Amino acid sequence: MNRTQLGTALRELRQASGKEAKAVARGAVMSPSKLSKIETGKVSPTVVDVERILTAIGVSDEVKAEYMAAARADATEATAWRLIRRLGYHRKQQQIKALDDSTDMIRVFQPSLVPGLLQTPEYIRAVFARTGIGGEQLDRTVAARIARQQSLYETTKTFRFVITESVLRWRFVPDVMMAGQLDRILSASRLPHVDVRVVPLTVRQFDVPSHSFVIRDDRMVTVETIHAEISVTDPRDVELYIRKFEGFAEAAFAADEMRRAIEIIRDDFLWRQEP
Repeated sequence: MNRTQLGTALRELRQASGKEAKAVARGAVMSPSKLSKIETGKVSPTVVDVERILTAIGVSDEVKAEYMAAARADATEATAWRLIRRLGYHRKQQQIKALDDSTDMIRVFQPSLVPGLLQTPEYIRAVFARTGIGGEQLDRTVAARIARQQSLYETTKTFRFVITESVLRWRFVPDVMMAGQLDRILSASRLPHVDVRVVPLTVRQFDVPSHSFVIRDDRMVTVETIHAEISVTDPRDVELYIRKFEGFAEAAFAADEMRRAIEIIRDDFLWRQEP
């Protein structure tokens, strides 16, 4: 089976399962019309689309592996942010949540912003307000990201965050809100299945941060660039990101040392508020 045959094959799988198109579309976090276009070959599905559809159908691991191999024939995909905005940022958050739900270990490297799963409501609002959305759309997007954060408390999952110190010092919201944001990170770091590390500015480094990325298990990497979100699924490329993540994790502060570093930065933000 090649990628051009995927749509027809997915439709046959769904029909064999006895599930209606609307139910599968809902489980895959996409519109029925998009699923119909994928099944009829009018739209080529992304790797993420295929994974969500297979999960919604409920196929075996063997079948899923076969179909995902075909989906990964083109191992790197880019989706422009303008298309994501047209879809709706709140819906994009729902799609990410569906991916998170099917992932056992999430590794996040962030040299730009506080990771989404760790953001406070005020920080989330600032992140999306800069895209130009407002009103009800902004409120729905903030609510969708907060809903996505509930996965952080699922003890069957493992979360690993590596954040550069510059992110914690970047005054993206007012100082008192930044202090609250750092308290949020400290609180999450005490969860037994959550590992937060901070790459200090005072320690010599032997690599460059480049850009943020998220690794889901060892199967997929999501990279955010200025113009697009890129999905990488070729195992050889995924391994490059894993090595980069682990390199920075080794060079970062962890546990109590990490918490002390964050507390110092937090207290500095609070000191700025004093008259």
